[in-house]
Amino acid sequence: MSLKQLALWGVTLFVAGSVAMAQDEKRVEAGVNFGYTLSEGVDITPTNLGFGVIDKVNPTNGISWGFNIDYLASENFAIGFLWDDQSNKLNADFENDTKIDLADNHTYNYHAVFTYNAGEADSKVRPYFFGGLGATHFSGGTVEAPPLPTPVQITEVGSETQFSTTWGAGVKLMAGESFGMKLEMRWTPTYIKTDPAGVWCGGYWGCWPMGDSDYSNQLKMAASVFVRF
Repeated sequence: MSLKQLALWGVTLFVAGSVAMAQDEKRVEAGVNFGYTLSEGVDITPTNLGFGVIDKVNPTNGISWGFNIDYLASENFAIGFLWDDQSNKLNADFENDTKIDLADNHTYNYHAVFTYNAGEADSKVRPYFFGGLGATHFSGGTVEAPPLPTPVQITEVGSETQFSTTWGAGVKLMAGESFGMKLEMRWTPTYIKTDPAGVWCGGYWGCWPMGDSDYSNQLKMAASVFVRF
């Protein structure tokens, strides 16, 4: 089962369960957001592509959108699911400081999210904070020939899915009992790899190799509209 199918099943079951639990109370919030995401890549082992040595790969910054659904478990706490799609390009950095866009890419986020809503439940303006666990999927794509004399030696960038967390904060503005909007900022660090970082010795317990974890980071600024039912 693909990530998109799994996410769809998860949202369907979550909505069904939330509606059943909510009964006559409006405890479910569902919204759509639009924004812009700043993305950061990672250093890689220097690789010769025939026309230069690449040492870093970056998803570029780009427009993003997504949706989320939350069940209001209490006046202040909510649990939910978040999906996000950033349209960007896969950018390569070379040792001679040349940068080129290799391929079109989509960066998808899938996260279970836990939210704390500050203030009173009937307040028109409420700050909120959230954190979540899940995965980030880099779609990859067909490599475009760069504007250099020697043709690129690879034709496809493979897709990859890695564990990620997501953290954010914002403010919720209620326009009525059932409608509102949010302004928020969200940070998503995605684990990519671990580089060797030497050996650590702990005396009686002996020695073992150490690693330096490398993360690709996303920072999203977004506005969303939602309904409560």
